[in-house]
Amino acid sequence: MIHDFHKTGMKRLFLFFLMVCIWYFIGLNTSFAQSDSPSESAAHPSSVQKHSEFIDDPVNVAGNNENMPDDNEAYDDEENEDDFSEEDETIVAIPDPLEPWNMLMYHFNDRLYFWVLKPVSQGYGYVIPVVIRKGISNFFVNLESPLQFINCLLQGKGSDAEATFARFLVNTTIGFLGFGDPAGDFPKLKKTDEDLGQTFGYWGIGTGWYLTLPVLGPSTIRDSAGIAGDMFLKPTYYIRAIELSIGLQTLETINTTSFRIGDYETIKDAALDPYEAIRDGYLQLRKNKVAH
Repeated sequence: MIHDFHKTGMKRLFLFFLMVCIWYFIGLNTSFAQSDSPSESAAHPSSVQKHSEFIDDPVNVAGNNENMPDDNEAYDDEENEDDFSEEDETIVAIPDPLEPWNMLMYHFNDRLYFWVLKPVSQGYGYVIPVVIRKGISNFFVNLESPLQFINCLLQGKGSDAEATFARFLVNTTIGFLGFGDPAGDFPKLKKTDEDLGQTFGYWGIGTGWYLTLPVLGPSTIRDSAGIAGDMFLKPTYYIRAIELSIGLQTLETINTTSFRIGDYETIKDAALDPYEAIRDGYLQLRKNKVAH
């Protein structure tokens, strides 16, 4: 009885937190409309698409003379690039009034990584063969399918939702509960990467303030509310044994980190200000995900 009461209370607490956060950042969206979402409030950022098309065009990259602009056109392009750069900076930069808290959590997460997560993950990777760790990674990715399926539907991405559902069926059955990835052999069954934070962005809800969460790392007010909502879409949340649920989440974190040791160190070594580099990189990544 006590365990059931505790579980029910936790669910109600998360629901309350989700409702408060949604109410909060909907209000923030109005205040920060000028500094936020030309890219995220709509799923079709034309300026970003045009810029990406130019970069990806092999003719332009190769510098084909037939497509090179004359001097006047080049001058106009420089002005357009300046305008784009200023717009892009405006899009990525969001308010950071919680910087004292964010810096504190940044240093906490930094110590947690170097003192606990990295050595544990290194030892884990040394003992567990790569093929087993890959299978575990596939298993947890497959568990994310319900979350991704629902968010694809909420964003009106019917083909992605269909592919996600089919991928889940194939990997759960033929792939032995997701430890294998036979669906990866079929290009149409592509892996999606959607979450509730992206769904909020798709429907025009602004990011709100930047926020660094303990253990979880970079986020925003909008994405933090999305994380709280996504918890109810993960099968592991409904495991009655709290110890088992926490154990699975810990295993997932350690297993994932064992493949990425060195990435964080590279960012820190290359950046003059690691906090700003991580913040700006996260915001750019989330902007791109919402846009696509």
